Parts: sequence; C-alpha cells; structure tokens
Amino acid sequence: MINKKILDKYNVPVPRYTSYPPANHFKNEFKESDYIQFIEESNTRRPGHIAIYIHIPFCKKICFYCGCNACTIKSDQLIVDYFEALKNELELVTKHLDTNRKVSQVHFGGGTPNVVNVKFLEKINELIFNKFEFIDHPEIAIECNPAYLDYEYMDRLLAAGFNRFSLGIQDFNQDVLKAVNRSVSEIPIDQLVKYLKKSSTATVNLDFIYGLPGQSKVSFYETIEKAIQIKPDRLVTFSYAHVPWLKKHQEILAKKGLPSSEEKMQMFLTAREILIKGGYIPVGLDHYVLPGDELSVALKNNQLHRNFQGYCTRRTTGQVYAFGVSAISQLENAYIQNVKEVETYIQKIKNKKLPIEKGLVLNDEQIIVRELITKLMCNQQLNLKKIADDFDIDLYKLKSIVRFTDEKLQEFINDGLLTFNDDEIRVTETGSLFIRNIATLFDPLYTKQKNKYSKTV
Repeated sequence: MINKKILDKYNVPVPRYTSYPPANHFKNEFKESDYIQFIEESNTRRPGHIAIYIHIPFCKKICFYCGCNACTIKSDQLIVDYFEALKNELELVTKHLDTNRKVSQVHFGGGTPNVVNVKFLEKINELIFNKFEFIDHPEIAIECNPAYLDYEYMDRLLAAGFNRFSLGIQDFNQDVLKAVNRSVSEIPIDQLVKYLKKSSTATVNLDFIYGLPGQSKVSFYETIEKAIQIKPDRLVTFSYAHVPWLKKHQEILAKKGLPSSEEKMQMFLTAREILIKGGYIPVGLDHYVLPGDELSVALKNNQLHRNFQGYCTRRTTGQVYAFGVSAISQLENAYIQNVKEVETYIQKIKNKKLPIEKGLVLNDEQIIVRELITKLMCNQQLNLKKIADDFDIDLYKLKSIVRFTDEKLQEFINDGLLTFNDDEIRVTETGSLFIRNIATLFDPLYTKQKNKYSKTV
C-alpha cells in the first residue's frame, strides 16, 4: 500500500502530458496559412505515416464526469451539416498531403461517435479509404457507448472497416452509472464483446473510471473482476479528473460526494493487482493488455509510443491530422487546434476556411523535451546518453535543455520513486503511479498552478 505521506506529497496538479508542450500553452495567433504551411512541410517529416482523428462531439446526454468537448444533439439537421463539414474539411486538408504516405491509424472519438446514424460514419471511412493507401494491419478505431449499440449497428461498423472498439463501460454498478448520468447497455457487455470479436481482426477495449460517487475499493474490485471474466483485449482504468473550473457540470459530482485520494488510490491499486493476477500486463500508467498484444511486445522492446489517440507502437504511430470541433493535429513541429463551437466550425467550412482557433510551433529544444517525456511516460526508463546521441547533441547540451541536475532527482530517489545510475533513469513500481510528477522534472515550462491541471490521483 502507498504511504499516505507519499500520496499527499505527490497528489498535486500536474500535466497529463498527452502532448508537449501541454495544450494550455497553445496560442490564438495561429493562422490558416500557418497550418497549410505545416501540413505541406509534414510530408517530409517523421513519422512518415498518417494518423487521422475524427471528433464527433454529439451525445444524447452529458455524463457528469465528462471532460471532453461534447454537446447534446440539438437537431437532426445539425448532424447532417456537421458531417458535411467534416467531409469538406478532409478535402481541404488532404489536398496538401502527399497521398503516397500511408495511413496507419484512424480514430473516431467524442462525444459519442455511435450516437449518430451509422451511415454518417460509413461515409467518412469511405472517403478516407478512397483517398489513401494503408499500412498492413492498420488500426481503425472507434469509441462507443454500449448503451447505443445493437447488433445491426455493430455489423455495419465492422463492414465499414472498424477493427478496434473502445467501449466506455466506466462501471458495472448501475447505481454508480445513475449517479453520473450514464445510460446502461441493454445488451450485456459480455455479449457485445463476443459479437464484435466474431470478426477475426477486431479487438475490444473496455474503459473504466475510478473516483466517481458511490464507488469504493470493494465495488471497483467487483467491476474489474467482472471485466476480467469478459476478457477484453485491452482494459483501461482512468482516474476521474475533477476540473469543475473547466467543466461546470462536474460540480454535480462534488455535491454527490467524491471518494478521497486514499480511496481512489486503493481502487487503482486493487484493480492493478487483480488485473496482473488475471494475466494482464500493465502498459503505461493505466492500460492493461493481454500477453502477445502489440503494445506488450513494444513495451518489452522499449518501442512503446503514444499520441493523442493514446498508446501505440512505432509501427502504427503517425503524425496526427485531426478533423472536427476542438480536434488537435499533432505534427512533428506544430500543434493546431480547431474551433470548439459546432456552429462556428460548420460556418467556417462553408466559407471554405480551415477552422483554426489556436496552435503552437515547437522549437528544436521543445521537440527534444517532448521525446524525452514521451519515452519516460511510455517505457518508464530513460537513457539520457542515448537520447543525446539520437539528436546528435552532447549530453551536457541535453541536460541544459531540460534543466537537469542530479539534485532534482534526489528527492524522488529518497522517496523510492526512481533510481539513477550512469545517466540512466529507471522508474520503480511505486514511481510508476506518479510518472506524471516525475515527468515534470524534465519540463522547463512546468510551474505549479492551481486550477490549471488535474491532480495526480
């Protein structure tokens, strides 16, 4: 069990590092012409593959824990207009891409992508498949709320080319789901998983959240035990990120009563223990995969990677070109984020304008910091000399860029979170729970600020 003193010490607001620099550093003075320039430059950058993200913001209702850019459906016409805008945005962007580059990933996120008529999703995939060549065994993924899946819908998703399904279960306890305003699946989850996996190429993730009202160590144990019996290919236990200053509806959960940090950590550790006993291999902070999974192999070979789509391998990673409201493109040397309002997005596309709201150009030093933090977050170890060699700089220069000193590590070493020998850092099992805190050691931009990041636990 984690020492309460250590938990209190490191349970502070820190970036999630899904990108570096984090999105709060993006600037509003990013223009459409800048984006076009970076798209064209990206054709000769690395990684060479193309990853495509499609954001579907619509939901039937908003779950109180949601931290995503999501909205309820105002009208059927709005959906029609939105998907027409998506297709037109794809046309505007892809004319600047080298179509000899291959697509390695397509990911539909939300919101709730499967809340719309499946024909809209089919049309987007058809457009992408007609425009690009794909690598062997690409990942074509979609996030789904199981409450809105039936057998015909799943058949059409499979026929449309989707081969990875992330089912947002959150909890098997119906009282918890009711408390967070989430609908219950009419088809039992084990039957959904079995049906999706009737295709030999399809894999299924089950996603859960801990730290919600009504949850306890015992109840979350029961949920994860049930999940293990279903045996998904991958399973994720997300920590609920309480950011009511950004998402007002989360205040409802605070009134219902949130578990303490100690209770949350017990849920996490209990789930981790039984998942490992159940044959799952931990990947990163919160992902678990079956042996033989591509992510497990990549972890063993220190080839695990991640982008805005989540954890991936060097084989499937690509520069990310994102479409839809609030979507963030992740190029080698720039991030570009779309406008966040659906109506504004649609109108900009109607005017044949790329719907850019903000972005950030990375300098050479930030690219180096990003690589270092990504390697740390993915593989939980760092060889500083090797990273310096990869960027053709000396070790002193690398340490200067990330403001590294042995003294900065000492407190983490004393607390048993990492070891440091011969310019190699290895994160301990306890340290892996606080990997975000460790990453801040190498982030020259990080400052402790209230109401900016979610807490570690």
